[in-house]
Amino acid sequence: MSGGIEMRAAHFPSRAPIDAYGNGGFRFAEMSHRGSIQCLPSGIHGWEPADAGALGPDDFAAVLAEAGEIEILLVGTGKTLRPIPTELRARLREASMGVETMATGAAVRTFNVLLAEERAVAAVLLAVA
Repeated sequence: MSGGIEMRAAHFPSRAPIDAYGNGGFRFAEMSHRGSIQCLPSGIHGWEPADAGALGPDDFAAVLAEAGEIEILLVGTGKTLRPIPTELRARLREASMGVETMATGAAVRTFNVLLAEERAVAAVLLAVA
């Protein structure tokens, strides 16, 4: 065995409903992840925005890369609803996505319903402590 633990980027290569959130993370597909996540057509990815209080275009690079497969983007902003910058919202809409911003709990519930309906939905979810 070679030297130590190998750290990999957090990624679940499929779409799955979110079973639980809170305590700084999420549970899905009989797994758990500590921290924020992006639920994209390519799967569920760990997400570390530069500043959760000031989300910007760089934080949405993966979303924009998969924009052709997303109709609705849900943005979970933590315990409470916090608006995203107008310029960022415009950039996401230019990529032909409807954007809905809400508290993370509401975003998780909405994501699960739309996923069950087989809609082209994606979500970026800030972890809630």
